[in-house]
Amino acid sequence: MEFKEIIYEKPWVVEGAARITINRPPMNTVTTTTWRELSEAFEDAASDDSIGVIVLTGAGEKAFCIGGGFEPGQKGFPLEMKQYCEKTHSIIRDAPKPVIASVNGLAIGGGHVLHVLCDLTIASEKARFGQAGPKVGSFDAGFGSAYLAKVVGEKKAREIWYLCKLYSAEDAISMGLVNKIVPPDKLEEETLDWCKEILAKSPTALRFLKASFNQFSDSLRGVERIALDAVWQFYDTEEAQEGVSAFLEKRTPDWSKWRGGSKN
Repeated sequence: MEFKEIIYEKPWVVEGAARITINRPPMNTVTTTTWRELSEAFEDAASDDSIGVIVLTGAGEKAFCIGGGFEPGQKGFPLEMKQYCEKTHSIIRDAPKPVIASVNGLAIGGGHVLHVLCDLTIASEKARFGQAGPKVGSFDAGFGSAYLAKVVGEKKAREIWYLCKLYSAEDAISMGLVNKIVPPDKLEEETLDWCKEILAKSPTALRFLKASFNQFSDSLRGVERIALDAVWQFYDTEEAQEGVSAFLEKRTPDWSKWRGGSKN
């Protein structure tokens, strides 16, 4: 399989492990092509019985993934992107084997959702986590928020989305958002060690355990589909376009018009 915007290694170092790397440094923003390639690689690894664990990471040292990037004149994102994004999210959850996020830097926006959906997260000490949607006229009202609340609790999830702050790796581990923190130069080694530990376990036992964990949040699947449809419709509105324009123009967006007040 040939890819342009990801690197797919199967096996990765040891038999039984596969690694998928978002390869758009330095920030690893995701395009329609990225999402399509991610869905294809995850689908292949998930269906390959010789693979017992899948790793997701980002190229370079600055970012794991910061979500979708904006271009001048952009008003939204293609519908095709939504379809591949939804497919990738579903495969990460449905893969009958653990998926590990190996977070090397910034995990923001859509990138933050990706790591939250993974079964486990190992983070570099330099990793930073957070959401940006409401700052730029976007949101994830599906797994990205509702499942996040199951991971860190409702109060913290609301804080993450309402304030759009950045959180350190130490903050993340204290709220249960990541499993382990390691020095940057030890991230790959630690991730590989976890892969080896998982591969030493019964694949059938792990498959049933993942299904058991997932059943508590499987009711969110319908919400995820509605939420993605909603945000893609929202991208066509003036309110969303104000967020994109402000981001590109490096200014603070003016949301007053949509609060019921008058424009300043």
